[in-house]
Amino acid sequence: MSKRNPDYDFKWCPGCGDFGVKRALEGALLDRSSARSESVENTVIVAGIGCSGNLVHLQEGPQPFGLHGIHGRALGIAYGLKSTRTDLNVVVVSGDGDFLSIGAEHIGPQAKRNLDITAIVMDNGVYGLTKGQASPTTELEVVTSTTPYGKLDDQSFPLQTYLAAGVPFIASTLSTQVKALQTIIGEAMDYPGFSIVHVQSPCTTYNDTYALLKGNEKEGIEPLAFPIPDNHDAGDLDAAYALARGGRIPVGILYQHDQSIPSHERLRLARERTGATQKSVDEIFQTMAI
Repeated sequence: MSKRNPDYDFKWCPGCGDFGVKRALEGALLDRSSARSESVENTVIVAGIGCSGNLVHLQEGPQPFGLHGIHGRALGIAYGLKSTRTDLNVVVVSGDGDFLSIGAEHIGPQAKRNLDITAIVMDNGVYGLTKGQASPTTELEVVTSTTPYGKLDDQSFPLQTYLAAGVPFIASTLSTQVKALQTIIGEAMDYPGFSIVHVQSPCTTYNDTYALLKGNEKEGIEPLAFPIPDNHDAGDLDAAYALARGGRIPVGILYQHDQSIPSHERLRLARERTGATQKSVDEIFQTMAI
């Protein structure tokens, strides 16, 4: 990585969950390339700010294009990109701090548009790059470098947020289950519409939750993460809410709307139905002239 980016030094701490996400995404892109006879270069990775954003620089093997954007605006950048180049496979990589704080205002609009992209959100419960500050998914009253009296704002629950926003494809996964994560990322990229893959990706330096997620039978600690039952109906919104509100981390495809029409297809159908034509920039300016 230092050879490709000699002016920067992109690093993750040993044991960082993002390594598993990186490997899963690389595998999913190779699977997609093989299945569709499509070059990996047809994919663009749009990154936000934070440790997760470094993923765009650390891809190994065939290289997708990448854009390391600004804090909280990865979805906005992806919207512009996908709207002008609907042929591209656009993947957003972000963290809980970037995606669910300043970036949260973009989730609802993209869900309502049903933008045909995949967002991979790496949730470690802190702002790791800035030394362990409290993030939206940090629990209430937890003491961090920015919350000496304990965190005072309520914890965000991402899966409930996505469901409430109307995201049509939602998966909840673990960075330790690389092959399963690879498969789910592939399914999310194939889905015709807005898909979010939310990954529990522990920070070994500031918020190591590996033991909590896995549990310890000998010590009587129930795993925080559990597999979604085989009989779960991913098309049932109420069932998805029940899992999301259960107080633990469900692992698998939580929700999948089976009649999804992505934004670019909605636009094509509207043009056919109305017969309207796209105005040029000059024509639009003329409508505003006094």
